[in-house]
Amino acid sequence: MYTIPPPESPELLAHSVERGAVYQPRLDPVRVSPPAVRLDELLASPVFGDPVVDGVVAEWVGYWEREEAAAIPLFLGRMASFEQAIDSALLVNDLPASLKYLPFIESGYDPAAASGARAVGLWQFMEPTAEEMGLEVTRLLDQRRDPIRSTEAALAYLSELRISFGSWFLALAAYNAGPTRLRQILRRHAPDEGPSDSLYWTLRHLLPPETQNFVPKLLGAILVAQRPAARESELVEPDDPFLFDDVTVPGATTLDVVADASETTLHEIEWLNPQFVRGMTPPGRESGLRVPPGKGPTFERNYAEIPATQRVRFVEHQVEEGETLSHIALRYGVMVADLHEANPELRPRYLRIGTLLTVPVAPGARGANSAGS
Repeated sequence: MYTIPPPESPELLAHSVERGAVYQPRLDPVRVSPPAVRLDELLASPVFGDPVVDGVVAEWVGYWEREEAAAIPLFLGRMASFEQAIDSALLVNDLPASLKYLPFIESGYDPAAASGARAVGLWQFMEPTAEEMGLEVTRLLDQRRDPIRSTEAALAYLSELRISFGSWFLALAAYNAGPTRLRQILRRHAPDEGPSDSLYWTLRHLLPPETQNFVPKLLGAILVAQRPAARESELVEPDDPFLFDDVTVPGATTLDVVADASETTLHEIEWLNPQFVRGMTPPGRESGLRVPPGKGPTFERNYAEIPATQRVRFVEHQVEEGETLSHIALRYGVMVADLHEANPELRPRYLRIGTLLTVPVAPGARGANSAGS
C-alpha cells in the first residue's frame, strides 16, 4: 500500500513565499528572498495516516499508474505552459501549492475541455458559477476558456469555499458537487459537527459518486505527478509557455486579421485567445487580445495600415420567416460557404425563425477567413 508522506517531508513543502509579491499573469517568476517555507495545507491534512484514507488514496494512485498512465506525460506537458502563472497566483493568494493539480484532473490542462455536464475550461466551470465569479459567457466570448481569467476566478472561488466550509476537503467537495448540495448534507447529517477534513470522510458515502472520489482522485494524481520519474524520461515535449503581449482591438475583429497583422499564424493567436469561441471579438466594444511576446509593436504598426474595408467584420442576423441561407447570403453579398464557416454548428434544414447568425460582411471575407490557417 502506498503511504502518504509525513507532513514534514520535502514532498509536502510548498514553494517559498515572499510577502507582498504580485501575481504576474505574464508568467514572470516569483522571486523570493529570503525564503519562508510553509507546509501545503491540503497535503498536510491530519487525516493522513488513517488506514481507510490511505487505502482509498492508494487505490487512486494505482488508477493513475495503470489506467491513466499514458495521460500523465500528456497532462504534464500541457501543464508546463501555465504552471508558473498558477504557482505564482497560489503563492500570492496564500493557497496550497498542490491546487495546481486541480486542472490536471478536471480538464487535463486543456483550456478547451468541455464535459458532458457542460463544464468548460481548465477549471471546469459551470456557466452559472462562472458568471457569479465575474466571467463572461456568451456565444462569442467564453472566459471559462481563458487560462488567466479562469484561474483568477477559480482561486477566488476556492478561497470562498475554504472560508465557508472550514476545510479543504469539504471545500473541494463543494467545488465538485456545488456548495448548496454540500450544505444540505451537512445540515441534515452533521448539524452540530465542526468543520474538518475528517468530516468529509465521515459523510463521503452521502455525496454524489463523482464527489466521493474527487478528493482521493486529486490526491492520487498529485502523488504520482510529483514523482521525479513523471517529469523526466516519460514527459512528452512541454507545450509552449503561455507568454504574450497585450493589444486592444475594435469590436468584431477577427482573429485571422490579428494573426496577419502580428506576422504569426492563426493557430498561435487562437491558442493565446481560446476565449473567443467564434474567431472574433464581440461587436460594439473594444477587446483586449493577446499576441505572441514581442509582436505587440508589430501588430500595432501593421494593423494601422490595413484599410477598414479589409478588416473583416461580422454582423448578427436574426432569421425571419421564409428566409433560407441563400436568401441571407444574397442579402449581405457573401457566399453560403461563408455562413457555414462563421456558424459551424449551423443545421440548414432546421433553420428556425429567430435564430441568430454570424454573418461576415466585409469585402473579401471568404479569403480573409482562410488566411493564416
